[in-house]
Amino acid sequence: MYGGVIVLIWNICICALYGMDKAFAKKRHRRISEKILLLLPLFLGGPGALFGMVLFNHKTSKPKFRVWIPAEVILNIVLLFVINYLIRCYLV
Repeated sequence: MYGGVIVLIWNICICALYGMDKAFAKKRHRRISEKILLLLPLFLGGPGALFGMVLFNHKTSKPKFRVWIPAEVILNIVLLFVINYLIRCYLV
């Protein structure tokens, strides 16, 4: 139960991070590095990153983001199924 809430909050934070970087870009402020924008979604934040990309139209033209972020979403889904399976097998 609480794990799902934590993942949801994490995805909202990742989405907000993409929005912040877009705002920084418009104001010519210091940006969030692409490495951070690509690595943080690996930790179950892929859907938030994808939603942030689409919502803020940010990094959508960069090929590495167009490939890696959807791949991270798929990886996150697989990881969630594996975690769910392990919890059901070993903790129930």
